[in-house]
Amino acid sequence: MMRDAFRKIALYGKMIKFSHTVFAMPFALSAVVLAQRDHPMAVPDIFWILVAMIGARSAAMGFNRIVDARLDLKNPRTRSREIPAGKLSVESAVGFVALSSAAFIGAAAMLGQLCLILSIPTLLILFGYSYTKRFTRWCHLYLGFAISLAPMGAWIALTDSFSWGIFCLCLALMTYIAGFDIIYACQDVNFDKTHQLHSIPARYGVKTALRISAWLHVLSFCCFVLIFFMFQMQHIYLAAVIIIGILYIVEHKLVNPDDLKHIHVAFFHVNSVISIVLFTGILADEVLRRLS
Repeated sequence: MMRDAFRKIALYGKMIKFSHTVFAMPFALSAVVLAQRDHPMAVPDIFWILVAMIGARSAAMGFNRIVDARLDLKNPRTRSREIPAGKLSVESAVGFVALSSAAFIGAAAMLGQLCLILSIPTLLILFGYSYTKRFTRWCHLYLGFAISLAPMGAWIALTDSFSWGIFCLCLALMTYIAGFDIIYACQDVNFDKTHQLHSIPARYGVKTALRISAWLHVLSFCCFVLIFFMFQMQHIYLAAVIIIGILYIVEHKLVNPDDLKHIHVAFFHVNSVISIVLFTGILADEVLRRLS
């Protein structure tokens, strides 16, 4: 019985690619670290922020897998995913999405009335991404925007206010996500064209798409630099930003328009390090600030 339960949990985790939480979670936690400078937090606040983050992402990814199930079955790259492969039923995925959505809304309620009010439109924005590639090539930017709500959500949960500095962090996350999503979409150019799906690689070709991705990452890097000034960070944060800049260069060197075999290395390994380096830099900056 327990073994079956764990196997089912593992299947849900694979369906939503839980390991990819590492992309956005460090940005949200970075907002938490910055917020607590002027707004001391309690342990329950961090707990509910984590529950909200995991719940929102799980609901969004589960919804995406349900909406795309028929397309995933036709695509050789994705037909082994849990729903098209028959490992999970659509009904069980719907239940998972409902439960994850309830967890997100419940966590938002625990973080305050404003968070509760914003939780429903946030879910609708997250769910909306699943339909964008059916009508716009800019679906990558929409995905970046949807995920970039995480740092602002964490900030609002702790401060009940807006911050231009956190907006800059959100913009950095948006362009970071959109840039590597364009790279990832290069794998499906032919499939997207055949099935009349929209993406930047399908519309402009792989070479131009990679160029657009690179410029988005330049913008992301500039936002990281701006954060240095907006939050009066110390040089240890700047060192982290320099490392991120180097990682962006490595990511784009790995992906050749004529040879996409290193996409998975660029997509997961390099990008997960970028997120972790950012959080480490901001956390180390705060620790040194307190010690000085």
